[in-house]
Amino acid sequence: MTGKLLNNNDIIELLRDGVKQYHLMTPKCFESLVVKGDLNNLDCLTAFFSKVLGLGIVVGSSLVKLPQVFKILFGGSAEGISFLSVFLELLAITLSGLYSYASKFPFSAYGESVFLAVQTAVIAMMVLWFSRGKLVSLVFMILYAVGVYFGMDPKLCPVSMLWYGQAVNIPMIVVGKFMQIWANFSNGHTGQLSAITTFLLALGAVARIFTSIQETGDQTIIMTYIVSSTVNW
Repeated sequence: MTGKLLNNNDIIELLRDGVKQYHLMTPKCFESLVVKGDLNNLDCLTAFFSKVLGLGIVVGSSLVKLPQVFKILFGGSAEGISFLSVFLELLAITLSGLYSYASKFPFSAYGESVFLAVQTAVIAMMVLWFSRGKLVSLVFMILYAVGVYFGMDPKLCPVSMLWYGQAVNIPMIVVGKFMQIWANFSNGHTGQLSAITTFLLALGAVARIFTSIQETGDQTIIMTYIVSSTVNW
């Protein structure tokens, strides 16, 4: 038709470029789902849903801990928040991210670890800032940054070593959560702990069970998210 800017082939090619750029599906699945319109291809549909869900988790993770950060910041206090619990959570997130990075898993399968690590590190820094002082807080952040730098060096931390870090995540998550529960019980209140952040983390962990099965197949990572979702609920 005269004046038509794009024909069907142009639209398909634009979609193909976008799918290829963001690795949303394989060329074979694109042909099946988009070009041929075969929505009965459950394998491709499941893989595509997992990829989109994974990317959604990564995007959402960039904001998930901000309610906790703002609650501490505007409250001018970290009362009720166990630093050891936050530190164990930070360690678990960091080790999981480093292991996935070293294993060359797709970013959509672990990208939230990057954003969650940054936000959790900020929370840990703020807890120390209000409880131990500025100097201790700054020293902690420097040591953490140095640790991450070395963890990303395959010569210093090969993937075989990082696997043990991933495996130890399971008991660390459980211990860290129960330490926070004990802190809440001892204080008689939850203090500056954000219920919104806790709920969103639990929701993300449940979704990650599905995406980890689809995108990594790593039993240790899958079990980590099962445990994480259980203790967060």
